[in-house]
Amino acid sequence: MLLRFGVALFLGALIGVEREMAGKEAGVRTSMMVSGGAAMFSIAAIQLPYLIATSPAEIPNIMAHNSGFLAIIANIVVGIGFLGAGMIFKTESHVHSLTTAAVIWAAAAIGMLSGIGLMNFATAATIIISTLLYIMRRVGISEKLRHD
Repeated sequence: MLLRFGVALFLGALIGVEREMAGKEAGVRTSMMVSGGAAMFSIAAIQLPYLIATSPAEIPNIMAHNSGFLAIIANIVVGIGFLGAGMIFKTESHVHSLTTAAVIWAAAAIGMLSGIGLMNFATAATIIISTLLYIMRRVGISEKLRHD
């Protein structure tokens, strides 16, 4: 569990580096907390059937007939959506912080992947997302699209 949590924190920090370099309001610390928090909720969710079972024989029955533990993971998406929505604001001519809100959402997904043990996928996703954010900022893709 601690390894999964640690990986989530590390990968969250990596995602936050690009935002930090861009001078955005949600950087390394925010991405770490979002990813780490999502990992903690995910770890707790997948451990619940084992914690409530009175014997190991009950675990398959609990998992088959009670999906409530999976609702915890599903609600990460909803909760982070509210967090991201609170960051976005619109002026007359622009929408601000949309990419930062999307990065927060992605950091939560990476934390969730780490928390359920899909650390290779979480690592690959982190590398891909961070690389794309960096390249698109350097190339100025979003700036070019805004002016068209």
